[in-house]
Amino acid sequence: MAAPSESMLSVEVWRGVESGRFQTFQVPRRAHQTILDVVTEIQREQDATLAYRFADRVGMCGPCALVVTGRPRWTCRTRVREAVGDDGALRLEPLKNFAVVKDLAVEMTDFFDKWRDAKGHFEPGEARTDFAVVPPASAARQAADAGIECIGCGVCYSACDVVAWNEDYLGPAALNRAWTLVNDVRDGGNDARIAAVSGSAGCHACHAHMNCTEFCPRAIAPTYSIAGLKRAMMARAFRRRA
Repeated sequence: MAAPSESMLSVEVWRGVESGRFQTFQVPRRAHQTILDVVTEIQREQDATLAYRFADRVGMCGPCALVVTGRPRWTCRTRVREAVGDDGALRLEPLKNFAVVKDLAVEMTDFFDKWRDAKGHFEPGEARTDFAVVPPASAARQAADAGIECIGCGVCYSACDVVAWNEDYLGPAALNRAWTLVNDVRDGGNDARIAAVSGSAGCHACHAHMNCTEFCPRAIAPTYSIAGLKRAMMARAFRRRA
């Protein structure tokens, strides 16, 4: 492939479903151009059949995530200059570890089903207190704060080697969510939650490669959340034995 000119950008885009091919488009280079700008221009100006997802464009929701030149990223917050390959070109693919619906759009049902399986929903305690005093400096509050900003974009799940090997693995996002709830003093569902993440597809399946932590666009560290779940599981086992 010829190197793109300074005024044009060569973009390889995945077309099809699980099987398919890359299609090359030429897109004008512009100042401050994001990857989402590039995808949108291709869809609007060159091929209206291209399927992809996006929403607010300001890094608040996450559905625009793609694999960009080998790295899972939010396309709305990634500038072209940050992501071009050594040859000055871009390669855009759907997120890994998800079923492809079409082109760059993936099916996320299994991803969110794993949040459910990890008991990633708030479970009111018996007292059902509307307000609880949770000092910001407390260890539990700080542990929850470390992971609470996850928006479920799927970047960590796409980057996770264990998900690639084991499709039953709950994954870093679901386990991170479970950890935030373990540290929520208002929650009454921790016995069931810790049991749910202690199975063969739960926290002990993590190999601590830290890809999830490296690639998280919100600088969350799911690896440490998973380590916290392992400690909580062991503490629960010792309490029950005692």
